[in-house]
Amino acid sequence: MKTRAVRLYGVNDLRLEEFELPEIKDDEILAQVISDSVCMSTYKAVIQGKKHKRVPDDIDVNPTIMGHEFAGIIVQVGAKWQDQFKPGDKFAIQPALNYKGSPYAPGYSYRFFGGNTTYTIIPPEVMELGYLLKYEGKGFYEASLAEPMSCIIGGFHANYHTETGKYVHHMGIVEGGKTAILAGAGPMGLGAIDYALHCDRRPSLLVVTDIDDNRLKRAEQLFPPEEAKKDGIDLIFVNTKNLDDPAKYLIDLTGGTGYDDVFVYAPVRALVEQGDKILGKDGCMNFFAGPTDTEFKAEVNFYNIHYTPTHIMGSTGGNADDMLESLRMSAQGLINPAVMVTHVGGLNCVADTILNLPNIPGGKKLTYSNVDMELTAIEDFAEKGKTDPFFAELAKIVEKHNGLWSAEAEAYLLEHKSIQ
Repeated sequence: MKTRAVRLYGVNDLRLEEFELPEIKDDEILAQVISDSVCMSTYKAVIQGKKHKRVPDDIDVNPTIMGHEFAGIIVQVGAKWQDQFKPGDKFAIQPALNYKGSPYAPGYSYRFFGGNTTYTIIPPEVMELGYLLKYEGKGFYEASLAEPMSCIIGGFHANYHTETGKYVHHMGIVEGGKTAILAGAGPMGLGAIDYALHCDRRPSLLVVTDIDDNRLKRAEQLFPPEEAKKDGIDLIFVNTKNLDDPAKYLIDLTGGTGYDDVFVYAPVRALVEQGDKILGKDGCMNFFAGPTDTEFKAEVNFYNIHYTPTHIMGSTGGNADDMLESLRMSAQGLINPAVMVTHVGGLNCVADTILNLPNIPGGKKLTYSNVDMELTAIEDFAEKGKTDPFFAELAKIVEKHNGLWSAEAEAYLLEHKSIQ
């Protein structure tokens, strides 16, 4: 079977090309990829090439398929897995394999396994780990976005707190506590807000900071503080850009106690140091944002770590349970991962999107592997619709869903733009 895929050949060398897939083995599964959301981690792999720990050394002769936040439909099942899966099953993938200690993962390491392709071969380790997840929801985009949401959920689960005189760690954010999300109006921050407001362990105070008024305005429109108040949560959005002393201002919002849980969503030294300063007693700061600089450093207060005691940790990725929680919450309407999406496109725009990702404003870029369409901001649908009936109708659908991407919008796109 032929597939069309975006493959990595070297540093900044991405190519969209068609090639033949081998016949699947008895322990493999053939699947059609429907959707993939572009991750900043993919950009980091592309600009590093074989220097990246997940990218093989021989990509110049054995290129790897990009994309790891993907979902689709099973087409053919090898004999070993026919009692668990069948053609027609919808699926999501937990890509953080760590199989037998290997760093290899889809979207970085495999010749025939990734999300930026029309068809993919799922290798046996994915099924052995239980990381091929059946999906019952309506929109494939929710299954794609379950991966970044699982990273967010994993971060909330990974935070911990202690008891004086006892050698125990209580995992998770403090229920009814005070939480701050710094640099929180970007795509992952928006997902974190959604989860914090609707998970089973919610704070009483949630403060979200950013330095961009437009991002903060959109965040407040998506998550009105008056709605959060109905659930007993004081939700406050703060632009810290022009504050003389941001840390003092943020601490004052807590009544002087500081925060139980702080999440840092951008690899900026001043932001890390700000997060450390606003921790309260037994507070935990999670450095969520992965830097590309291997020498990235920031100063922290070790006096507080020793005596208060505060905790500093980092988390990246989630596990299968986090993925399942994301899928379940999406299916139940408790969270809406579409809040992260600002752009939609087809497979033909993936290479340019990855290469220019830091320079493209907005949130998540959602792509459809069996569609050819330039990357388009959702907010531009209406303008394009003045001359293109397809975008005119898509704009109407988006407007019905509070300006967000939806299962209805996805179905319309696939009906009118699929190339297969």
